[in-house]
Amino acid sequence: MSDIFTKEKRSEVMSHIRSKNNKSTELKLIKIFKEYGITGWRRNYNVKGHPDFVFLKKKIAVFVDGCFWHGHKCQKHKPEDNSEYWHKKIKYNKTHDKETTKFFQLRGWSVIRIWECELKKKNKRKVAEKLSGYF
Repeated sequence: MSDIFTKEKRSEVMSHIRSKNNKSTELKLIKIFKEYGITGWRRNYNVKGHPDFVFLKKKIAVFVDGCFWHGHKCQKHKPEDNSEYWHKKIKYNKTHDKETTKFFQLRGWSVIRIWECELKKKNKRKVAEKLSGYF
C-alpha cells in the first residue's frame, strides 16, 4: 500500500508524534520492581529528558530504551526502505540519550538504562542485578 502523503508531508506528520507511555515495557519493569521489593518510584514525572521512572529520594532516573529506536546491538534487522532516514534517526536518538544521561549526572543523579530486550522473562535476573547496585 503506497502512502497517501508526499515524503515531505509524511515527515511533517511524523515529527509531531511523540513517544509517551510505552506501556508494555513499563509494565514489565513495574512487575520486576514489585517482585524485588523496589519502591519509591514515580512514573511519568515531568522533568527534562522524560525518564520512564524516577526515584526522587535516591536521585535515580530509569529509562527503558526500545532496542530498534535506540540502536541496541541485539537488532540485526535494518530497514531497507529509506535506510538513510533510519540511520540518521537512530544516530540522533543515541546522541540524545548520551546528552540526557549527562544532564542528569551533572545534577548528581544516577541514570539506569534498560534495554527492551532485557525485559524478556529469561533476562529478568539480569535486570534485577543491574538495579541491585542502586537499591
